[in-house]
Formats: sequence, C-alpha cells, structure tokens
Amino acid sequence: MASLGVPRNTIEILKKYNIKFQKKFGQNFLIDTHVLDKIINAAGITENDFVLEIGPGIGTMTQYLCENAREVMAVEIDKKLIPVLSETLSEYNNVTVVNKDILKMDINKIAEERNGGRAIKVAANLPYYITTPVIMGILESHVPLENITVMVQKEVAQRMQAGPGTKDYGALSLAVQYYSDAEIIANVPANCFMPRPNVDSAVIKLCCHSKPCVNVNDEKFMFKIIRASFNQRRKTLQNGIANDGSIQAGKEQAAEALRQMGLSETIRGEVLSLKQFAEFSNILGDILKR
Repeated sequence: MASLGVPRNTIEILKKYNIKFQKKFGQNFLIDTHVLDKIINAAGITENDFVLEIGPGIGTMTQYLCENAREVMAVEIDKKLIPVLSETLSEYNNVTVVNKDILKMDINKIAEERNGGRAIKVAANLPYYITTPVIMGILESHVPLENITVMVQKEVAQRMQAGPGTKDYGALSLAVQYYSDAEIIANVPANCFMPRPNVDSAVIKLCCHSKPCVNVNDEKFMFKIIRASFNQRRKTLQNGIANDGSIQAGKEQAAEALRQMGLSETIRGEVLSLKQFAEFSNILGDILKR
C-alpha cells in the first residue's frame, strides 16, 4: 500500500470509499511525510515498543508506526473508517484496529496484556475538541507510560508547556506538568492537512514521570485548588478558594496557608509554580484538619 503521507494517495483512498469528513469527529488527515517522520523520531519508537495510537483516521500515521514498532493498537471511534483501515494497513501483521471510544477503554489492561505491564508509548493526531479529555484521561489513569506524542491545536500545545505568570499558563499547564515534561517538537501549518483546518497545529511530546515531580499529600485536593485559582483568573488565590464550594475553606484559612509560605495574601494563583501549589495544598489540608 502506497504511503498515505503523499497527498495523491490520500485523495485516492478518500474517493474510493466516498469518505465525507466527519465534523463531529474533528477529522483532518495529515498529508506531510516530514511531519510524520518528526512524530516517529520524537516518540523514539523502536522495534521493541508497543504503541497505542488514538484516532488513526485512514491509517496515515499508523503505517509509519507499524514500520517502526513491534506492535500497534489503533483505536478509531468512526466505524465508517474501519474498512478503509483494513485496506491501508493490509500489509502489516503487527497492528490491531479497534473500533471503540478511547475514553471508555481500560488502557491499564491493554498495557498489561500487550506489553507485560511495561510502560507503553502513545501517539495521536487528536481532534481539537477532545484533546484535553483524552490526554488528561490517560495521564490521570496512572497507566504505565513512557511518552505521549500528539498533534494538537497550536494554542493547546503552548498552554501545556507554559510557565507561571504567562498568559497561556493555567490548570491544563499544571496538570500536564504534574505528570510529564512537555516539549513542543514541531509547529505544523494548516496546509499540512486535508481538509485544511482553521488553525495551526503543533506536535508536543510528553515524557511521563515515573513518580510525581512534587511532594503532595492529596493529588485530588491540589487539583481542586488549582481549578479554583484559574476559574476566576483575576481574583486573588484566597478569594478563588473561598468562592469554590468544593474546597470548603475560607479566606482566613487560605490566608494563613499563604503566610506560612511567606507569600502575600493578595497573590494570584497564576503566578504560583506547581511546587508552590503542592506546598500550599499540603499546608491548607493540614489547617482544615484542625
């Protein structure tokens, strides 16, 4: 089967199967072999690796993954693309195509059965509307992961690697950085896709931590605080927490925690680092237990 990274081969397959782009699935097919090479190289995929691919589409990246990995599982939600994948991947005996919603699959079980419980690699060209739930769903499930290399909307990639005090910094930045080191590998202009999307994309690699990079007593409590801090971005940290019913802490308790850290009571959450959020949540948690 000819490489789908070449536009004419993609057009041929789309015409043959009369594929109409599904807006509800956010389908845009990559037609640039250089970008595909960058994804494979960034992920460091070798013949020893099991790779979970999310959203293979017509199999463009899947072909490249199959050429390099020991085994690939490609999870595609759109049942109309399953016959297409049967053709475009017919030359490969190291791929399994699954017609399911990745958010409803037990990835821990997949890692155990297909890779002996060892860390797996994830690759994806994700529809923009589902990027955050998919990535966070995988990270939060504590699946053994080596890295996640994904194509996402450029602005989302920038948010994932943003630091404190910048306009892109937010709850997503902190959540991604709690579980991984984020690095933008390549910017990908809209003309590398068919049909052409309205926004540019980027390939981002998340190198997953084997253990958390900060010392936090209660992960869920910390993320409640983080979300409260950014829900009302222009408010002070203590006001954001006092206004959030799920935390059940008042302004004075939040202020006391800030004082213990040597921070101003008027500080905003957007300037705190992940390490400071962890310290703050540990102190506030202890205060609330009194």
